[in-house]
Amino acid sequence: MKRIASIRRGSLAAATGAALAAALLSGASGAEATVNAKAAAPDVDIAAVKADLGELQSIADANGGNRAHGEPGYQKSLDYIKGKLDEAGFTTSVQEFTSGGKKGYNLIADWKGGADDKVVMAGSHLDSVEAGPGINDNGSGSAAILEVALAVAKADLQPSKHLRFAWWGDEEDGMVGSTHYVDSLAADDKSKIDSYLNFDMLGSPNPGYFVYDDDPELEKVFKDWYAAKNITTEPETEGDGRSDHAPFKDAGVRVGGLFTGAEATMSQEQADQWGGKAGEAFDPCYHSACDKTSNIDDKALDLNTDAIANAIWTLSS
Repeated sequence: MKRIASIRRGSLAAATGAALAAALLSGASGAEATVNAKAAAPDVDIAAVKADLGELQSIADANGGNRAHGEPGYQKSLDYIKGKLDEAGFTTSVQEFTSGGKKGYNLIADWKGGADDKVVMAGSHLDSVEAGPGINDNGSGSAAILEVALAVAKADLQPSKHLRFAWWGDEEDGMVGSTHYVDSLAADDKSKIDSYLNFDMLGSPNPGYFVYDDDPELEKVFKDWYAAKNITTEPETEGDGRSDHAPFKDAGVRVGGLFTGAEATMSQEQADQWGGKAGEAFDPCYHSACDKTSNIDDKALDLNTDAIANAIWTLSS
């Protein structure tokens, strides 16, 4: 997440068939059975998300300790994620831009099918700051949406809306990559984006559970999921205007997302409801060399990844 000093802040297919058959045997109508089957998003394996973070850590370790814009670690990170998406059957493209005299890249991955005039997007920035490997900021979001995308492929999901995933370059210098993407879209193409979901920092070691409150429908999808697990959420405010949802929102696209906190300090009330440490930052390693794989809260990352999967299944159906 970009710093702004002035702001504080088998397969699922088989399971679906089984669910449908069970519903029909129980006397439910075909329509009811289909709705119930569609609602079944997968439980994404946290071990797979953590394995991706381990790869991003290894890439940083082998490339000067970071994965920053214009540095070798960024390109290696993009190549790693693109390779997994290509193997899974996504149509991927790399969009080039220039920032600070260096070439930058966005990775876009489209899943087959769905209405082209109704696009549900999920995105995260892939770059780190130069000071460290950026495993929470924002390897966590990047790995989470990667594994959700791979779950889409494994399930051979047939969404009614088109699904697109994105990994943005050079967020840390002011949402450069995502702004370039939005600015490059024709007006007609912008109007086809039904919603953009942003995931920036999902495993802060002293985590909060924050939901973007920019759009009531998108907010409700996440809040309801957490409420069903008896987890209190709060509106996300620390990251307002500081991450890749901003250019989409400015272009009139409705936005949503999740966040576990950056350099802001957890209050006592928040500590009481989330079991955290009052008076400490949500992420004490924010934009620092210690933002490594050891700087991740597994529970928060697991919950947020599954919440993303639920949102993708719900909003694309």
